[in-house]
Amino acid sequence: MAELLRTHPLEAWSTAFADLPGTVAVTAEPFVATVDVRLGTVDAAVSAALGVGLPTAPNTWVPAGSGRAVWLGPDEWLLTSTDETPEELEARVRSAVLPFGGSATDVSAQRIGLRLTGARVRDVLATGCSIDLHPRVFGRGSSAQTTLGQAGVVLLGLSDTGDDVAVLVRSSFAGYLADWLLDAALEFTHDS
Repeated sequence: MAELLRTHPLEAWSTAFADLPGTVAVTAEPFVATVDVRLGTVDAAVSAALGVGLPTAPNTWVPAGSGRAVWLGPDEWLLTSTDETPEELEARVRSAVLPFGGSATDVSAQRIGLRLTGARVRDVLATGCSIDLHPRVFGRGSSAQTTLGQAGVVLLGLSDTGDDVAVLVRSSFAGYLADWLLDAALEFTHDS
């Protein structure tokens, strides 16, 4: 049986990202195992079973082993892992949450991650996003489901200074968003 080769949907944009001059850098993040978790109640027993305390404050994320646990709603989280296969992560999380009435679904192919770094990241994002991204409001550990350009995304604040943001976008919108980011970044490629 032939093994299927996995290719990143943004592989064709890697040169354009690398050639982007100035104060904003865009990179496509590698694939990660991702599981959507639905769970009615989060308590110490659930946290112990999962090995991470799921964030209960709206619009936040926390480190979770080699990945992240992202709050998506009052009863929904996104868990990622860089050192487990999607099947391993789903099986582990499902066995942890099932006794508490929860569910876990592998959604690894659903979203692609982009990382924006540099002094003008907030400026680039502000051209197509209406939420307040000032570091006082959107620092490390913050998350937001919003639109960027016209694509639905999840933003994750990775620094307290606002110069490091992860953008999770549906795979089918990844090319559109890559083009949009390259265009939006042109205005901010050199310090004024």
